[in-house]
Amino acid sequence: MKVTDKIQITNEDNMALMSRYEDNYFDLAIVDPPYKIAAQQKRGVGSRIDKTGKMNTWNNEVPPKEYFIELLRVSKGQIIWGANNFEGLPRTEYFAIWNKEQTVDNFASLEYAWISMSIGKPAKMFTYSIHKHNSTKGEKIHPTMKPVALYEWLLMKYAKNGDTILDTHLGSGSIALACNNLGFELTACELDKEYYEASIKRIKDHISQQ
Repeated sequence: MKVTDKIQITNEDNMALMSRYEDNYFDLAIVDPPYKIAAQQKRGVGSRIDKTGKMNTWNNEVPPKEYFIELLRVSKGQIIWGANNFEGLPRTEYFAIWNKEQTVDNFASLEYAWISMSIGKPAKMFTYSIHKHNSTKGEKIHPTMKPVALYEWLLMKYAKNGDTILDTHLGSGSIALACNNLGFELTACELDKEYYEASIKRIKDHISQQ
């Protein structure tokens, strides 16, 4: 679906999406793949339950190595959230941290993003309170919904004007709102139909309010 002239989002498998593009087509991929952690947890502290109360299949498996091969093929630079849970990524000295200012000991205070050597910028940290995030984001449409402000920060720090952005796990659509706000071209997909439809509604509502 073409949401705007610069934002294209499809409801499909990310491998199908990436297969249509030539090498290095995208300037920057910013992705947040499943970690296969929640599927092993019982409902309660630390679990990942969506708004319907179900443990969704989105987090049952980590992406296969073929996914990362394709991701590195179609994009010149990559930012991968949760890469500490994945094997086989190239070595890099670059990374970014989201400091959530979490005050509850049972929840993570930080999230880690692997950044490819091609981007070539020193480690950075973005501080944005998880409590502020939870109080301003409205209805939680995805268990790992990240702040729009976090994606805006990533784009301002690591992307250049005119860059084309790829997201293979759209989730709640926060990156689409950030790309819209800053004028970046985004191609993204979401496999789960419910999350896809919820994110499309969220993006359209956001655009209509501007």
